[in-house]
Parts: sequence; structure tokens; C-alpha cells
Amino acid sequence: MNELRIGHLSTAYHTAFILMGGRWVEEKMQVKAAWNLFPTGPAMIQAFKKGELDIGYIGLPPAMIGMEQGLNIKCVGGGHVEGTVVTALAGFQTIDELGSVEATLAQFEGKKIGTPSQGSIHDVIIRKLVTDAQLTDSVIIENFEWADFILEAMEDEEVAGGCGTPPLAVLANRYLKAPLVLPPSSIWPYNPSYGIVATHTMIEENPPLVEGFLQIHEDACNLMRLKPNEASKLAVKEIAIIGEDFLQQVFRVSPKYCASLPSEYIESTLAFIPVLKKMGYIKRTLTERDVFEKSLIEKVHPEAPHYNDPGNLA
Repeated sequence: MNELRIGHLSTAYHTAFILMGGRWVEEKMQVKAAWNLFPTGPAMIQAFKKGELDIGYIGLPPAMIGMEQGLNIKCVGGGHVEGTVVTALAGFQTIDELGSVEATLAQFEGKKIGTPSQGSIHDVIIRKLVTDAQLTDSVIIENFEWADFILEAMEDEEVAGGCGTPPLAVLANRYLKAPLVLPPSSIWPYNPSYGIVATHTMIEENPPLVEGFLQIHEDACNLMRLKPNEASKLAVKEIAIIGEDFLQQVFRVSPKYCASLPSEYIESTLAFIPVLKKMGYIKRTLTERDVFEKSLIEKVHPEAPHYNDPGNLA
């Protein structure tokens, strides 16, 4: 293969930006990389359906929606867990102050919470949280095609809060003094904020290439944990509009990075299936074998997972 077509999101803590900034695919794998940016996971799924991608960085719920619809992709590696946060405009209280998720969300009665497009992991999580808190009739979830527009909507007070990634929380706090009302650890333990998916063709016909990509992905995860200064220097080459200090702050919001697929990651992912069915996003129950192909990452990462080892991000 002369070119590896990789889908990625604008999420600052994904290893995609380290790989791009350091040209690791070209220099370490000796393969040309064609990087394709997407606004959300569901948009990336459409590109997979058109046969335009080989590998992608994506939240697992939209990937599972695609799989249930017959898309031939599987999750071959992890990346990060607990990457969903809820932030709110100044004046809102945090879960530490109120004591529960339900009480925290009750502050949004009669108001809107912005989140990425329908079927994204953040959309699924916030809708489940609101449903569990029995607030579906009083809290409005507004979806945005580009996750980056949520901050602008908060600034204009079109929404009272946002559910998204750690960068949203850091930016909202910097520019709007917005508190992080629900931190990652309070929302859904071990939820798979993103993983690496690959097409069946790549898995079956080019397993060494997928293994090579997983190896540099894991190297980048370790760089973020152990040498965040170096990781941020590489990433800002591709995200020039933000600084190294911002990236390191983002890394620390939820410092749970690793490429492995431990049982906790898999079980948390599969727990989304009944939720997706109840919301009408999928019709049939997927199995672990439908979603995951673990053989390649088990070769690359045979040691214990690093998700709960923050390294120098602690």
C-alpha cells in the first residue's frame, strides 16, 4: 500500500496531531499518510461507507451505529477513556457542590445543553444522563454539526452549557470563566472516548500495516503521559492556533491514554448497546466480536494497560 487514508477529528488530545506533527507515519512506517479531518464521528462513518478511509480515530458509539448498519469496520485499538465533560456558564454549581449528577443537571431545567451531532458519544451520554435524571421534558439537547461551534453558542448564551471533550472545558473556562460542572470521572466510568477503527480489508489483507499504525499510536499515547512537553511541541505544529500550555492543560483534564483494549474498555463500550437501541440509533444487539478485533493490539501491547497510569500528567 502506497498511501494510508486516515480519518481524524479536531480533538486536541488525539494522537493524530502528534503523528501528523512528527510525520511518524511517513518516517516510522515508511508509508504516505493522507489525513482527512471530519467535524464529528458520524460524518467520518459516512466516509467509511463511501470507501474513502482505511483507519479512523472515532468515538465508539457512532462506529457501532455504522457496524449495525453493515459497515465493515472494527475497533482494533483504544486511545482514551473518560473524555466526555459537561461545562456550564458562570454561576452554575459543580457536582462537588451539589452532590449528584441529577442535582447538577437540574440546573439546566428550561435551558439548552449543546453537544456534537446525533449519534456521537457525547450526544449519547448526555441524553442518557438527562433521561436518567428524569429531565427529558425540561432540558433541551441541541446538536451541532461542528463541535467547535458549541463554545461560540455558549458565548452568545444560545446554550447554557456544553457536553463535549476536555478541550471544550478548558476553552470555556479560559474565555467564559465557565465551571466544569461534571468532570469525566463523574459521568460514565471507562467510557471509550475514542478508539482506532480499521476496515475489514485492512485487518485481513494488511495486518502488519495496522500493527505498525497501532505501534506508533501507542508510542504517542506514552509520549503524552510521560513527556507531555514533547508531545505538545509536536501537536502544535498541526494546531498552530493553540499553545503548548493549552495542550498540556487539556492532557491533564482526563489523563487516561493508552492503545490497549482491556476488558474494562470493552465492557464499557458494550454497555452503550442497549442505550443506542433504546434511543433508536440501532435495532439489533451487537456482540463483542461484531465490534472488536483484538488480535493485532494484543501483539503490539501485551503488557498491562496504561489508562490508570497518568505518568507525568498527575
